[in-house]
Amino acid sequence: MMLAFSMATADFLLLVVIVAAASYSFTGVHAGAACAPKERDALLAFRQGITSDPWGLLASWQPEDEHDCCQWEGVQCSNLTGHVLELHLSSGHLTGGGLTGEISRSLLSLQHLEYVDASLNNLQGPTGQVPEFLGSFKNLRYLDLSYIPFSGRVPPQLGNLSKLHYLDLSNAGSQQHMYSTDLSWLTHLPLLQYLNMESVNLSMVTNWPYVVNMLPSLRVLILDDCSLTSANQSLPHLNLTNLEELHLSSNSFQHPVASCWFWNLTSVVHLSLVGTELYGQLPSTLGDMVSLQILDLSLNNITGPLPAFIGHFAHLRTLDLSDNHLTGHVPSEIGMLANLTKLDLSGNDLDGSITEEHLDGLRSLEYIDLSKNQLKIVVGSKWQPTFRLQKAYFASCQVGPLFPAWLKWQVDILQLDISNTGIIDRLPDWFCNTFSKAEYLEISNNQISDGLPTNMDIMSLNALYFSSNNLTGQIPPLPRNLFVLDISRNSLSGPLPSNFGAPMLDMIILYSNYISGQIPTSICELSLQILNLANNLFEGELPQCLNMSNMVYLLLSNNSFSGNFPSFLRSCTSLRFLDLSWNRFSGSLPKWIGSFSSLQFLRLNHNMFYGHIPNNITSLTNLYHLNLAANWISGVIPPHLSNLTYMTRIFIMDPAEVQNGIGEFLIFNEFLIDTKGNQLNYQGFGVLEVLSIDLSSNHLTGKIPDGITSLDGLVNLNLSWNQLNGEVPDKIGTMQSLESLDLSNNNLFGEIPSSISNLTFLSILDLSYNNLTGRIPSGRQLDTLYMENPSMYDGNNGLCGRPLQRNCGSNNTSEHGDEKRDEHHSGPMFFYFGLGIGYVVGLWVVFCALLFLKVWRIAYFHLVDRFYDKIYVFVVVTWKSFTRKDDVR
Repeated sequence: MMLAFSMATADFLLLVVIVAAASYSFTGVHAGAACAPKERDALLAFRQGITSDPWGLLASWQPEDEHDCCQWEGVQCSNLTGHVLELHLSSGHLTGGGLTGEISRSLLSLQHLEYVDASLNNLQGPTGQVPEFLGSFKNLRYLDLSYIPFSGRVPPQLGNLSKLHYLDLSNAGSQQHMYSTDLSWLTHLPLLQYLNMESVNLSMVTNWPYVVNMLPSLRVLILDDCSLTSANQSLPHLNLTNLEELHLSSNSFQHPVASCWFWNLTSVVHLSLVGTELYGQLPSTLGDMVSLQILDLSLNNITGPLPAFIGHFAHLRTLDLSDNHLTGHVPSEIGMLANLTKLDLSGNDLDGSITEEHLDGLRSLEYIDLSKNQLKIVVGSKWQPTFRLQKAYFASCQVGPLFPAWLKWQVDILQLDISNTGIIDRLPDWFCNTFSKAEYLEISNNQISDGLPTNMDIMSLNALYFSSNNLTGQIPPLPRNLFVLDISRNSLSGPLPSNFGAPMLDMIILYSNYISGQIPTSICELSLQILNLANNLFEGELPQCLNMSNMVYLLLSNNSFSGNFPSFLRSCTSLRFLDLSWNRFSGSLPKWIGSFSSLQFLRLNHNMFYGHIPNNITSLTNLYHLNLAANWISGVIPPHLSNLTYMTRIFIMDPAEVQNGIGEFLIFNEFLIDTKGNQLNYQGFGVLEVLSIDLSSNHLTGKIPDGITSLDGLVNLNLSWNQLNGEVPDKIGTMQSLESLDLSNNNLFGEIPSSISNLTFLSILDLSYNNLTGRIPSGRQLDTLYMENPSMYDGNNGLCGRPLQRNCGSNNTSEHGDEKRDEHHSGPMFFYFGLGIGYVVGLWVVFCALLFLKVWRIAYFHLVDRFYDKIYVFVVVTWKSFTRKDDVR
């Protein structure tokens, strides 16, 4: 809830309290007349409607207590009359645990009641609605029902509270939502100065500006997240001359920002329009709102330049125009805002330079965010700022090539982001001393060289992000309070320190360096959630840590680790990502691998694991990526693959699934995924979209389980280079999300299921080198795939039909007919082939014998002569015989 009160509003609330105190003379310890028995009974009846009071707010409200009820906690009475005037019942705890029950009708006996604060409780009662009888408290001036999970309609009976100054019905964060279709009851509250209806659905109230314009006393109006659809109504005359705060964030106006009705409210000191989908250029009338102290127009579609009149807001303390589409240069007039403490222009399309002229006058500045623009910070090497920043963000601005010397004077800095700022330099000598108070440093994606400072242990850092630089050398002792360490994608070398010096580390990200040696046993003393040592030069076995139960991400790929599957992982019940690929691990996979109920990503490929895949691996219902390729695994593929229910859905990232800030790890990490016949690089959350099973290059046997076809969210399936037999599952075509299917180099037989042509997203298909037979299914998708990969059917001599140049004949023969025909034709083919080989070999044997053996040669030619004589005699005699018969005729 956005209740950043201005100083004037705070003074107003103080005045309300002072006036009440002067008028009714109540004190924390009541010393006047005792409360009336009727009112005491009403309070006790209210207490009976409370079913839970974990904070003991009503512990002093005891029926057997004969003391004055004005002495009870949360009750204020008049010293003159003894009547109950105020009830302070707020639990004060946003996290819940307040009073549970209902607001009892018995409170109607408190007819002198002027102040009720029941916020931050669960007093919605059985109906869940705001009680209508609250409109009967004629003297009520202050009513706060915020953060009570009410639902249903806002009762218009509240319009009877004609003396009301303060009304808070905000419902932010509740799963239940109140609504109103008519706000005309508000016009009966002429004294109302504070109105908060945040998260009350007002989508049906199109005339809301006209209604609030009839409240001339109104000083604070908060209608954030009320489903309002427009703010471009035309108001001929504005009565809101006392309005100081206007909060309309998180609505969907979707019209030009210049058309809004409130730009002439020159009394406003706080204007908040965050995320309202307003667009277009800022109106010139904004320049007349010179009383502004807080202006927040972030998360909209505002375009055009930042107007120069921004320098006229002499009282401005906060200017937030982040995440819009502002263009052009930042006007130098911004340097006139001497009272500005927060400046946020991040996430726009601003360009040009920020010079000393822009910055010198900002002597009160504590927070600056210029990130995600095309700005260049141009100041002299000896320039000393007039401000002392606490938070500074310049990501993607041009700050380098030298490390900015003016930061030396920012000794109060708590958070600094100078990532991707073009720095090509070393860290200065003053780095650790100047930033000794810093809690967060983000210096990634630069070209900072040499080693890390050796005196980093004097710093107070909680998070250090130094990835993608040119750092060399070893990791020095770290700041003692460090939680997050990311020095990935550098050139660090040598072993890990024997003692990190940071006992609270829970995230170590060191992938893509040249760090060598073994992991020190001291790492077992850390309560790590994330350990990423991938793509280094580590070797040896992992230390057998016993207290790694908090581990969520363990990524050790592309090293030379050895030994069996790490047994200490058995206690890591929260494990979600496990990557041991491209190492030298061996042994069999443990049966308890199925106990990782939260595991989503399991990659063990390119190791030396052997044995069977444990059947209970199908108990990993949250698994979406499984890669066991290139091991020595044998046996059958586990049945019941349909139990991998996470793979049955087309993946859509649910923010609720990224818990405890772990999502930040995914945002800043990359993964090489084997799919579509290549290794593809997926950045951040993109890896969550690749639902994959890769069991290739093993020694698996048996059939492909039919249950695999129920995994219709699967994007990649690779079972190639095994010894699988049987037929391709008939329902393979139901796996509609498949983009890559590789079943090559197995012993599969039978026909290709016709349903395979239904895989319209398929971009890689390889069925080569099996024993498949029959006609190839038709389909435009399959024809396209064949054109891109003509070898996708190779090694299956029984296949026929388009696109192969092999006809299937006149009859559409069955699989068995094809097999018999294949056997029938293959027999004579092998016979003639053998006959030819025998003839050639025999001929050469005879030729060589005649060539080298004289006796054989003489005998051979003697035989030929005798054979020739006999043939000659036979031909002559036969010819004479025929000639004689012709003469006789």
